[in-house]
Amino acid sequence: MNANDMAGKVQAESAGQPARIGEMLGLNAIALDDVGLARVVVLGLPASAAEALGRVIGRAQVVGPLIPEATLRRARRERKALSREMSGRLYELSRVVDAANRSFGDDRAAVDRFLARPHPLLDGMTPLAMAQSGSAGAQAVINLIRRADAGVAV
Repeated sequence: MNANDMAGKVQAESAGQPARIGEMLGLNAIALDDVGLARVVVLGLPASAAEALGRVIGRAQVVGPLIPEATLRRARRERKALSREMSGRLYELSRVVDAANRSFGDDRAAVDRFLARPHPLLDGMTPLAMAQSGSAGAQAVINLIRRADAGVAV
């Protein structure tokens, strides 16, 4: 690992959740705190946010399950922000991916396995499917990750 890699790793580790989520959604040019991220989500994320999250977890996990392809194309073509609902869906899934990344030490393969494997505490759903179901589902997955991180058997 060279000096630039180490500096980037230290910066990412010290970055707060809003900055990490903003980066995952391709909002790197915007300095984000909790309020700033909330404002961006409420006003509507750019269509590029769906593509950015798709690069992290796979486009097929975002376009279709969260945002219809036609909606994404229309937003891009008209250069309009995504709706509050669509932006909220992206935000919630980003929270789950961020929590999993932190729990698994940014091990992408471990995160992907966790998200794709059915879990008994999620009624047999995969964490990804539960998170895609809505904000309550996303929170259930985050709570599961927090319990595991705290050492509670999950």
